[in-house]
Amino acid sequence: MQAKRIIPCLDVDDGRVVKGIKFKGIVDAGDPVELARRYNDEGADELCFLDIGASYKSRATLLDVVSRVAAEVFIPLCVGGGVRTAADMRDAMNAGADKVSVCSAALENPSLLSDMAALYGSQCVVLSLDAARSGAGPDGRPRWNAWSRGGRHDTGRDAVEWAALAVELGAGEVLLNSIDADGTGAGYDLALTRAVLEAVPVPVIASGGAGGVDQIAGVLLETADGGPGADAALVASLLHFGKTSIPDIKRRCRERGICVRV
Repeated sequence: MQAKRIIPCLDVDDGRVVKGIKFKGIVDAGDPVELARRYNDEGADELCFLDIGASYKSRATLLDVVSRVAAEVFIPLCVGGGVRTAADMRDAMNAGADKVSVCSAALENPSLLSDMAALYGSQCVVLSLDAARSGAGPDGRPRWNAWSRGGRHDTGRDAVEWAALAVELGAGEVLLNSIDADGTGAGYDLALTRAVLEAVPVPVIASGGAGGVDQIAGVLLETADGGPGADAALVASLLHFGKTSIPDIKRRCRERGICVRV
């Protein structure tokens, strides 16, 4: 049985970790290097760094942070935000990233995913998918649209269909961000998670809405209709603000029969 992963997410802006609710109301959450070191020591399976400023200046700052963290921790690093070209991916990999995620640029230029996969392999390419509910389809089931530009622009594109196409083009993993649930503590969007899991043959990381350890264990264990859960869970506010810890999360996962790395 493949172990499920617990991945702390560090949203970085101007060299600091920040956090908001539904991509708004941003507040300071700490120093990225200190937090990365702490999560490494606590037993995180990976770390995710996202440049929410997505400007040239903020990306340069983020790459400096990645370089400093990579020298100190020994778990995989995924870097994203503001990645627009294969050259941007190369810069991130050279700074110490093991994977690179891309969102807006891939929506605008889907062939970017193929370019990135050709450069480093699909295992290093992560589709970052920001999705929000957009009503129901003809079958009555909920549907979601893919959003770009940090959750500010509704592309009108069906999020589940986009995930499937992105994997065909070269993405080796999907980082699934629920805009509706982000920062609310109300729990992950299990229906969205299930829909994407059914659509793609690659690992899916659930993100957005974690309010407690049982919700984290829950999204790994099962989705809305009781099917297999996500391959990994992204966690931010709960960890940054000391509401829980990675050992506590993994302990609860084991109690519920979920295979996690000790």
